[in-house]
Amino acid sequence: MARFDDLPPEKYTDAQRNVAEEIAAGPRGAVGGPFPTWLRRPELASRIADLGTYIRFQRTLPVNLVSIAILMTARHWQCQYEWDFHTKTAIKAGISQRAIDRILAKEAPDDLSPEEKAAYDFCLALHRDRQVSDAVFATARTALGEENLVELIAISGYYTMMAMALNVSEVPPTSGIRTGFP
Repeated sequence: MARFDDLPPEKYTDAQRNVAEEIAAGPRGAVGGPFPTWLRRPELASRIADLGTYIRFQRTLPVNLVSIAILMTARHWQCQYEWDFHTKTAIKAGISQRAIDRILAKEAPDDLSPEEKAAYDFCLALHRDRQVSDAVFATARTALGEENLVELIAISGYYTMMAMALNVSEVPPTSGIRTGFP
């Protein structure tokens, strides 16, 4: 990370080491992405990791809808790391390259399922307007259900926080390729 001094494991405090071991032993398998930044506050890193474990690995919202929310967040924040990492997940979840390219270009994808379109419209309004209209809310609630809608809000908020840490820390994308955000 260019902005923060390197924090090698041999220099961890006991608290940092404990949290890093917990993170590495969990579903992430490693302390990567924004977590080297968060480790500077071990208690915060632990709580963020717990929330992220739920959001990434235990939530009920289908992965294609999660992918749309994350891509919308990454695009809004122009977060290279988040965009790169989650584009791969979106493709595996069945989101077309065309839809991904249109999200990148800030154009509405035209090949989404009704549920995906509801998630897209909801996240677009949430990021762009910092609010959703009654019509967008009603469509999303009908298409996704209230419980999934709550998860969509939490995913958008969690990945906003991650994008902030990644951008401030200047964590490069995993592929090494920087997306040309228009």
